[in-house]
Amino acid sequence: MSFQEQIHDVAQLAMVELFTPKFEESFWFFHDVLGMTPTEDDGKSCYLRGYEDRYHHSLKLTRSDAAGVGTVSWRAASPQALERRVAAIEATGRPGKWVEGHKGYGRAYEFTTPDGHVQHIFWDVEYFKPSEEQKSKLLSRIQKRPLRGVPVRRIDHLNLLCSDVTKNAQFLQDSLGFLKRENVIFGGEQELACWLSCSPMVHEVAFTVDQAGPGNRLHHLAFWYGNQGQMLDLADVLADYGVTIEAGPAKHGISQAYFMYVYEPGGNRIELFGDAGYLIFDPEWKTLTWTEENFFDAGGVWYGGELPQDFFVYGTPIVEAAMEAQADEKEAVQEPAE
Repeated sequence: MSFQEQIHDVAQLAMVELFTPKFEESFWFFHDVLGMTPTEDDGKSCYLRGYEDRYHHSLKLTRSDAAGVGTVSWRAASPQALERRVAAIEATGRPGKWVEGHKGYGRAYEFTTPDGHVQHIFWDVEYFKPSEEQKSKLLSRIQKRPLRGVPVRRIDHLNLLCSDVTKNAQFLQDSLGFLKRENVIFGGEQELACWLSCSPMVHEVAFTVDQAGPGNRLHHLAFWYGNQGQMLDLADVLADYGVTIEAGPAKHGISQAYFMYVYEPGGNRIELFGDAGYLIFDPEWKTLTWTEENFFDAGGVWYGGELPQDFFVYGTPIVEAAMEAQADEKEAVQEPAE
């Protein structure tokens, strides 16, 4: 395996847009249950953040006919890093375009993964400005912990469903400098999933093969607690309020993360992340590969029960909606120009 030097041009996952067909119910989940703070609502989207997220928002919740993921936004490490990453993206043969007018950050470069997931990378950002009542006494915390629900601290990562894991992962490695930390390969050939990061974290983004759809879908979006006890409190609240818990609380072998997967009312899978897992400081880290021989013993779940079959096939938009969108797109391409 060839050595890939770590490129520190991408600083972090900054914001993710989620589509929901049940806006009021989804807002209740993120605001009342997960304790996120809204910063703005423009009539189409509401912008929310965890109490340790430092920017204008980390979640853009958008009213839509179907659940799913919209724009995934990354912050570059500097203005110069942004220009370097744009050049690298354009060198892959998948050029994008410069865009402006998005809330929370300035000029951004828009591009897509090979499967079509929309991505932004930017530098100029709007920081959250807490009111006097919201300010924490901790200088390192931008806002007091809300007295609402069981509040998440910050956005953590997302997992994207795609038609070809290797192809999509390689694009992020080539264009943004991500490193592949762990992966799953069955049969000695097909890469079923992989976890990539641009920092010492195990992952800011993962790709999973879409076994029930055309790709370009969302598997889950994750928010971080850092305290396993909070997740137990949250599990009790979710059960009492009728929110579907798909799996957990339990611990993954991959990433060593303490997790709980739930469905927010709009249909999107949300992971609540209760432990940071392990951190990677070794510059010569080699991808850890799980196979059918060890994945089911320790990779998927280290302890806490099994993952249900739906975990491996469900994504948003739901399969029917995803297939219809793909058919409409193909039909539009095939129609002759007038």
